Amino acid sequence: MTRVSGDPADRSDERRVRRGPFDEPRHSAKVPVSDAIASLLARPDEIMLEVGAGGELLVARLRAVIAGLLLLLPLANMLGGGTLRGTLIGLAGAVLVNVCAQIWLPLARRSRRYRWLPFATSAFDVTAASAVLVVIAAHDVPAALNNPVVWCGYLLAILLTALRGDGRTTLLAGALVLLQYGALAAFALVSTPAEALASSEHGIVTWATQLQRLVLLAAGTLITAMVVYRMQRLVEMSGTDGLTRLPNRTWLLHRIPRLLRTAREEGGSLTLALINLDHFKRVNDEAGHNVGDRVLRHVVSVLRDGAEPGEWLVRLGGEEFVLVMRKPIGTSWERVDALRRLVAGRPFELDRGADFMRVTFSAGLAGYPHEGTDLSSLLSRADQRLQQAKREGRNRVVARDC
Repeated sequence: MTRVSGDPADRSDERRVRRGPFDEPRHSAKVPVSDAIASLLARPDEIMLEVGAGGELLVARLRAVIAGLLLLLPLANMLGGGTLRGTLIGLAGAVLVNVCAQIWLPLARRSRRYRWLPFATSAFDVTAASAVLVVIAAHDVPAALNNPVVWCGYLLAILLTALRGDGRTTLLAGALVLLQYGALAAFALVSTPAEALASSEHGIVTWATQLQRLVLLAAGTLITAMVVYRMQRLVEMSGTDGLTRLPNRTWLLHRIPRLLRTAREEGGSLTLALINLDHFKRVNDEAGHNVGDRVLRHVVSVLRDGAEPGEWLVRLGGEEFVLVMRKPIGTSWERVDALRRLVAGRPFELDRGADFMRVTFSAGLAGYPHEGTDLSSLLSRADQRLQQAKREGRNRVVARDC
């Protein structure tokens, strides 16, 4: 890096940086409600999806265990003096839930392959509870609407969505619960004679009690959604570089396998560029680490200005970055070289009115699948070419071995 004089009009690091593909969500101490809602409605990031996949499998296993325990409820009903019809209905429902639980379990082991699975299983959990209540209500309305056991199935269905780590499944489950249970309660209260709404065993079904239950279900949905949101924030922070707000090595380790798998299935190309700022240690030694941090943010802002869709910039650490592109290595070389010229042509201003510091970088490229089939082999090949670029004088991009 060398200092050069420049026109104040070229002080691009002072300009407002537009948002682009390299941008990551900004963290702040105070989060508006609208941001929380937007986060819950958005598709989780790659790390959260991996966490959610494990959560989906855990939910499937819990569902299988809970379904097995449900087989005990008809027996308890019979031993407690319940009617034969009620016992048979409960047994049929428990058997059906067990069969479905065994169907969902193998699918959950490959849940990342089936993006619809968390939504389908969440809807199933809610609808299964509603179906049992409908069957019970057909014979005894108070037993259905004042049933403390089956009604808790709704809360379980909502709470289990927290393990999936996807706010969309929580909101879907909550909306289905309110819609299905609200429709069942309203239909029963409107169409059932007053004398049939009273039971010596289950009490009286009233609008007030059913409204209270709906409020509790809504509160359960809201609390679960906030738990999911906090989980997403914590995981997002673990995959984001604190200085540049770029994805970090953790994010890359989770994201690359998916990108490689997609490229393999679609027959596409993927290129990884390992980027290293030239003589960055000299900046830290001579100007201090605070200036070094500002230089890093300046370079990232310039790269964001030149970003294109389908590219991911990741900070590995220090002055080292990785740029992932869905392009063959030849086209990628042109892209990275254009970014190199862009960075070199946008000097960094040390202080307002002071001289400018010219920043350059060197890069080495590696392409999938011919030069590596996993992150480790691609990084190794890219690093070899990066070292070659440094030996040849820096401020250059190398995509072929000597």
